[in-house]
Amino acid sequence: MSIQGMILLAVFAAVLAVFGFILRMLVRTLKLGKPEARSGDTAKRIRSILVQVAAQARVLSQPAGLGHFVIFWGFIFVTLGTIEHMAGMIVPGFSYESLFGHAAAGWISLLQDLLGILVLVAILVSLFRRFALKPLRLRIDDPAARREAVLILSLIFVLIVLMLCIKSIGVLEGRIDGRYAPVSRFVSGLFVGRGLDLHLAESVLAWIHHLIIFFFLLYIPFSKHIHILGAIPNIYLRNLGPMGKLDRMDFGDENAEKFGNSVITDFTWKQLLDLYGCTECGRCQAACPAYLTEKPLSPFRMIHRMRHHLMRERGKLLAGGTESDDAAIIPDTMTEEEIWACTTCGACMNECPPFIEHVQKIIDLRRYLVMTESRFPAELQPVFRNMEVNYNPWSIGYASRAEWAEGLDVPAASQKTEFDVLFWVGCAGSFDARAQSVSRAMIALLSKAGVDFAVLGVEEKCCGETARRLGNEYLAQMLIDANIETLGKYRFGKIVTACPHCFNTFRVEYPQFGYQAQVMHHSEYLLQLVREGKLAAGPVPSTAGAYHDSCYLGRYNDILSEPRELLRRMGVEKQAEFARHEKRSFCCGAGGGRMWMEETIGRRINEERVGEFLALGVDNVFTACPYCMTMFEDGLKAREAGGVRVRDIAEVLLEAVGGGDN
Repeated sequence: MSIQGMILLAVFAAVLAVFGFILRMLVRTLKLGKPEARSGDTAKRIRSILVQVAAQARVLSQPAGLGHFVIFWGFIFVTLGTIEHMAGMIVPGFSYESLFGHAAAGWISLLQDLLGILVLVAILVSLFRRFALKPLRLRIDDPAARREAVLILSLIFVLIVLMLCIKSIGVLEGRIDGRYAPVSRFVSGLFVGRGLDLHLAESVLAWIHHLIIFFFLLYIPFSKHIHILGAIPNIYLRNLGPMGKLDRMDFGDENAEKFGNSVITDFTWKQLLDLYGCTECGRCQAACPAYLTEKPLSPFRMIHRMRHHLMRERGKLLAGGTESDDAAIIPDTMTEEEIWACTTCGACMNECPPFIEHVQKIIDLRRYLVMTESRFPAELQPVFRNMEVNYNPWSIGYASRAEWAEGLDVPAASQKTEFDVLFWVGCAGSFDARAQSVSRAMIALLSKAGVDFAVLGVEEKCCGETARRLGNEYLAQMLIDANIETLGKYRFGKIVTACPHCFNTFRVEYPQFGYQAQVMHHSEYLLQLVREGKLAAGPVPSTAGAYHDSCYLGRYNDILSEPRELLRRMGVEKQAEFARHEKRSFCCGAGGGRMWMEETIGRRINEERVGEFLALGVDNVFTACPYCMTMFEDGLKAREAGGVRVRDIAEVLLEAVGGGDN
């Protein structure tokens, strides 16, 4: 081993030792969080790594992701070249050719060259987009973060240039086959006829290159590029279950002084790992309906600030101290206005390449505000009180819950005890005048199809979804337990509901409380009845329109094609699509309890969505959610858009089967 090799080995060993110490600190920091089980289904988790890391599936779901894909794989192959060159300096004669053979080494070299030049182009494009085009998702209000991004991209650019120069000298000296290094062979012309000592030039370039790599290794854990360390484990440990499920709180500790999260150590270790995994790509921000309508919330800024909060406090915490008096998440990192702006639509999580779970963090903060501090918007006070007293968010007595069915032949569960379908009407379908029309349409359709069904009537209580999303977990669990007790009295095959919020809660969250049942949204069930010939849907005249995907139906539960197929079977052939549709649908603004809160900041989310509809030039909005239907009708009135009809698919189907225009 040469003197140069010995020095390199010593420096490398020292860097690895420091890097190991930093990694240990990062792991210890995660352990400050509360326990959380994230294991099982190893095969599926490994597939996630292959699809989301190696193939960069979510990254490539948007055109701009191609640049990241190129930089990612380019950096991989640059690192392979670095390993080969460093090993050759430490162990003379080492090369990939001696290890794998000429052909394999040649292909590695070729990929290094081709990816290298593509990385240079990708970096230049990235810098142009960031500073000239300034797309929405890259608008960062932190100058330090912008400087850091430029530093990282510049250093990667320099690394690629150095790699090509080092390889070009190898081509000139005959150690690298120029046929497998076309870019390096071209660059080698820069060194010909310069009178340079090629061996010395290569050594100088190699040391600069390797020292930059060492700097990267030690700088990454303290920079935005910590995601290089955090994203892969975060993807591996991601939630494999339904996206719309909230964690269940345990109220068994009677001596608990607080509920919810107020300081960084209240979050679980996996929620802290999310902070390491953030790539700061801004895709969550560019999809967030609150941010896009000028509300203070930005999912990107939330994660960015929480990570800085964690880094600031970890030294004291790891030394056994407690967090600073001013270290509360609210308002030190997140303001109450930001927390209450969220519609829990899940668009941020749907776009996030490392699968960060933003919504649960916001709900945990809401839980603290509601259940520990009793601090929440004033308009929620009557909502909570009504759910406690009347078991619904409306200011209507629970004894009136079945009045929507007056004059209809609606079988009550209490009269049958055993039946095939329990039609869960929900609070909106029971008390909201517009949604009651959908409930009546469903009764007519179920009757026409000869379905053996029943409703709970006054026995039905709010499913608890609104209370949970507003942070009142205690109230939600009271409602859930009461409903489970009622449901246990009857025997039936499945629950069918026209409300995606009820659907998601029964399907995804009631199993947390020990209740399992087959749950179908009415769009699924009605399509099933049509397919089976139990409902013969004829064409509906003048029905050119667009279907709006409810967040809790499409994004959260993958029910995307069923409503569209049902509309086609009704003869609605001219189906326009919103610019943002299916899993990328834009929220109506009512989710997360926002149905009960005024929008006093920025533009109204429902009017933003209505504007997108009006641009389509059709005159029908088809919905499959009572909240979405209400928000569209309100938005159309605000826009003074006459001549547009907003109808639930059940109402359209009733017309199609000859039941009249409901």
